[in-house]
Amino acid sequence: MSLHLPRAAATSEPRKRCFDPVVDANTRLLILGSLPGEKSLAHSQYYAHPQNKFWMLVGAVLGVDLASLPYDSRLATLLAHGVGLWDVVAQAQRAGSLDSNIRARDDNDLVALAASLPRLHTIAFNGGTAAKLGIKVLGEHARRYRIVSLPSSSPAHTLAYAQKLHAWLQLHGQPEPAAP
Repeated sequence: MSLHLPRAAATSEPRKRCFDPVVDANTRLLILGSLPGEKSLAHSQYYAHPQNKFWMLVGAVLGVDLASLPYDSRLATLLAHGVGLWDVVAQAQRAGSLDSNIRARDDNDLVALAASLPRLHTIAFNGGTAAKLGIKVLGEHARRYRIVSLPSSSPAHTLAYAQKLHAWLQLHGQPEPAAP
């Protein structure tokens, strides 16, 4: 009698890739996430999950209602205020959207990006995983910038919005409007 064991479930999730950076020569504040979640990837937009508070939090920092703007206008408004976006992880395997499920990752070249931004003075990390990984990727170059670790804007991070906002408001006054 032969014993047939079930085959092991496939462990290789498809590789998920981040979006291109949203930056220009006037970027003074760079906000880095970990890797876009399922909703963001499906919509090809940063922070597309309707319960993610990113656009509300950054809007409060800038004094602009970003959440009510079309996506392209949100990005243009960020750039006009000297704010850039990107992710620490370039690509990885991940089931679902949780950072704790990130496996076999390749990191973005944060050092090269930061070096290409002549006005950059602050790098903020959206969430603990982004901060932990991003500070490692930056290595000794992190000392060149003001580093701010923020509570995640994700709905998976259950901190109350008011507490998230309090922490995010420390960015107020960091980005300055780009010169005309």
